[in-house]
Amino acid sequence: MDNLLDWNQTRLANGEACKLTEAELLGIAISNMAAAEAVIRDFGGFRGMANQPLEKFLRYDGLGDAKIIRVAACFEIARRIVRQVLTETQDRFLL
Repeated sequence: MDNLLDWNQTRLANGEACKLTEAELLGIAISNMAAAEAVIRDFGGFRGMANQPLEKFLRYDGLGDAKIIRVAACFEIARRIVRQVLTETQDRFLL
């Protein structure tokens, strides 16, 4: 693990998640800052990554099936959180 990744993990652990860039967050999730920076650059951020076929990520050095599945799981977690929040918000307005 490189020093930048260690530093970003420390920042996350210290409650500074909102200060991390998308590339830094992705780098933590996949344990590879270089691949994370390339993916974010090429797809324009998390939004550009969403709903992409998983095969598109295999072209990046350092990304194999396990790390790509980890990213897919992170996106699914985010979708479920958004769905829950939207449902709860909608329920409050309907009461």
